Amino acid sequence: MSRAFNFSAGPAVLPEEVLKATSQAVYDFNGLGMSIMEMSHRSKEYDAVIKEAQANCLKIMNLSPDEYVVLFLGGGASTQFYMVPFNFLNKKANYINTGVWSTKAIKEASKVGEVNVIASAKDTNFNYIPKTYKVDDDADYLHITTNNTIYGTEWKKDPEGVKIPLVADMSSDFFAVRRDFSKYDLIYGGAQKNVGPAGVTVIIIKRSFLETRQRPLENFPSMLDYKVHVKGNSMFNTPPCLPIYVVGETFKWILNRGLEAIEENNIKKANVLYTAMDESDGFYTPAVTAKEDRSLMNVTFRIKGGNDDLEAKFVAEARSRYNMANLKGHRDVGGLRASIYNACPIEWVEALVKFMKEFRNENK
Repeated sequence: MSRAFNFSAGPAVLPEEVLKATSQAVYDFNGLGMSIMEMSHRSKEYDAVIKEAQANCLKIMNLSPDEYVVLFLGGGASTQFYMVPFNFLNKKANYINTGVWSTKAIKEASKVGEVNVIASAKDTNFNYIPKTYKVDDDADYLHITTNNTIYGTEWKKDPEGVKIPLVADMSSDFFAVRRDFSKYDLIYGGAQKNVGPAGVTVIIIKRSFLETRQRPLENFPSMLDYKVHVKGNSMFNTPPCLPIYVVGETFKWILNRGLEAIEENNIKKANVLYTAMDESDGFYTPAVTAKEDRSLMNVTFRIKGGNDDLEAKFVAEARSRYNMANLKGHRDVGGLRASIYNACPIEWVEALVKFMKEFRNENK
């Protein structure tokens, strides 16, 4: 089978060796004569799968299991938009708005309590990361979204000088770059961008942060209670078993390569693509003009400043000529988008750039 050049923003490309291991496990896991999807989540075999995935997650982040705990839950990042404030918003929370997903997180948090949006890039259609903001020292936490999947911006540096708990939605650049993860008190992300398939959300919580929670337990829904899930080791209810297995295999893939090497490769891929645009004499225009804020994961761009007909032609010919899929921009913003997550080979990016040059020459 010939693999498509898949530039989907999510669910997204996965490492081939992970796909091969999963295909075997789906039919016969470890020679047990049953699929990973058929096993009891309470079995010793599956217990080993989830515990290894949790341990490897913390290993990649260089965090201690004595200080942090890893959860694998359902509901996607969208559930976390409400679950985080429901557990930790007592007085007020600070949010920085950098796009669609942080806007949704703010909306959900506002249903729980007071939200102070201390900075926003909405004024220029989210094409930069705010650099100036003042954190309220009496806020319960500061929430950021590290990568803007739709508009194409990314936090390249962790917020500095934050004296309150730091919470981050890292859905679309999770384990794509090195960060000082110890600065964060809670990290969450839908797996379907960089670390697995849709269906499981990875959550990393600092144990001391969890213990500071003040919200009373009276009428507290069990499925929204982090403490319940920590106590049950992500098995308060039946977890998404197959997606967790795939995440665990992806963590092994990341560990084998090393996060530093993965980051270097991601920077190299992004530079190849952005350079081709910057040198196209305006034919291709990156949506994010501030180079320091351009996402390594989601490269958003327009043709001739926004020619819908040419962009539709670009998408169609990329697919028909070279089997390049999912280059259409998000429906909310239009344009084009190439998502080049960890498992996207640099050869795919080079092939895309070659096509871009051909298309430009043919459509000047």
